[in-house]
Amino acid sequence: MTVTPLVVAEDVSRSFGDVLAVDHVSVTIRPGELVGLLGPNGAGKSVLISLLTGLRKPSSGTVRIAGGDPRQPATRVAIGATPQETGLPATIKVKEVIEFVSRHYPDPLPAEKLLDRFGLTDLAGRQCGALSGGQQRRLAVALAMVGRPALVLLDEPTTGLDIEARHSLWNAIEDYQADGGTVVITSHYLEEIQRLARRVIVIDHGRVLVDDTTQSVIDRVDVDRVSLHSTDTRLDDLPGVVSLERDGDQVTLLTRDADALVHRLCADDVDFSRLRVAGASLEDAFAQLTRSDARRTA
Repeated sequence: MTVTPLVVAEDVSRSFGDVLAVDHVSVTIRPGELVGLLGPNGAGKSVLISLLTGLRKPSSGTVRIAGGDPRQPATRVAIGATPQETGLPATIKVKEVIEFVSRHYPDPLPAEKLLDRFGLTDLAGRQCGALSGGQQRRLAVALAMVGRPALVLLDEPTTGLDIEARHSLWNAIEDYQADGGTVVITSHYLEEIQRLARRVIVIDHGRVLVDDTTQSVIDRVDVDRVSLHSTDTRLDDLPGVVSLERDGDQVTLLTRDADALVHRLCADDVDFSRLRVAGASLEDAFAQLTRSDARRTA
């Protein structure tokens, strides 16, 4: 059975003067998908999101959400969004702002359910201006979902959250998808995208580099990650190392043959501790993809 796409962007471009921020992008998203949108700073992620929400008009190409123009009010009812920066009314209480926003939708989520899902129940009577940055961020994401929109676009939703709050928000996002919602999320926390998204779109210089399942993107990187603690300078000259990063005495190496590398460490009597070997991560794949694109466009 053919599923009608919820999001269709066809050959979309957006320019700001001489700067081409989005360059002939075509994306189709089906109902119920949770898609990670990745790219370096300035890659065009936020501009693309603004085109999908209807806040900006494409310079060329078309965007359709549930078959309609996202700039039209009738279509925007199907869209919820949390931008990178959100302004909340300082003197209105948390539950009051949820109830106010919910009145703009025909079938909103009950305020109590939303407060519970986002860990805001104990803050219901607090003024928005008295919330911490992380609490405001949770409220902003809750407001994106209050109207049960078919599509939710989250631009860096967990910025400023501690680990516990991030995990709680991940659960809320997964619950929303499980209820039938479609989610597009950008994040600089790549382990977050790896945990949540089954599909990843990577853009750079306004163009789509990769659009594939998360696992397929990771599988493109035929390397292992070797982590260890060492101050031995001989690590810099080991053969078979694709890349090396240092953070104090914490060293992370990417290699195509972890067994051979570990054997060489022992054979050369390199001083190290806390050795760990793991497969490539989404972060590794992202770094390789964007490095390759940077070399092509240099």
